[in-house]
Amino acid sequence: NKAELTALYGRRRVGKTFLLKTFFDGKIDFNFSGLYQTDKNIQLEFFVSELRRVNKNISPDLKVKSWLEAFELLREYLSGLKKDKIVVFLDELPWMDTPKSNFMQAFSYFWNTWGCTFPALKLFVCGSATTWMMSKLIGDKGGLYGRCTKIIYLSPFTLGETEQFLSQVKNIKWTRFQILECYMILGGIPYYLDLLSKGVKFSECIDNLIFNSNGPL
Repeated sequence: NKAELTALYGRRRVGKTFLLKTFFDGKIDFNFSGLYQTDKNIQLEFFVSELRRVNKNISPDLKVKSWLEAFELLREYLSGLKKDKIVVFLDELPWMDTPKSNFMQAFSYFWNTWGCTFPALKLFVCGSATTWMMSKLIGDKGGLYGRCTKIIYLSPFTLGETEQFLSQVKNIKWTRFQILECYMILGGIPYYLDLLSKGVKFSECIDNLIFNSNGPL
């Protein structure tokens, strides 16, 4: 019965977004993902557009000029929900923090003045830029100091988990030496491992993924 601010971080393609969306299975009340190398005005436009999907009372002509205004709109929407648990997921938070956007000041104000006092709110924030997550959010010395109630580092698969994934999920039957080679090349990143094909030789799989002109890696 308290507000929660959970920070989830880990390298790209390790499965952070997949983990949260699978766990909550469509029960997320508001979800927004930051846009890579996109300026503040476009980010705000998409943020309000996502809010408008869940809150039909927002005028189509409304123009938001700052993150303070955007988070105020979010607060108004969330405070009107009559639920015991309200889940908000802000994905790729570092990408929202564009130069001169004052995003972190607005986010800090939103959480410190209202979010942390609203027991139903379960706010999940996520990012692949580990340095940013550690310095600007988890390790912040300013307004967000000690504000994260949960911190989750999602690590890649271990070598043993990689073997289990290939065998049980992909139904790939390779020798342990081949699995070791695969792990040395692709690491334990589920997205990359999922690109491997059943019934194809190990060397051919790697060739198709990395060395072919149309290879995804």
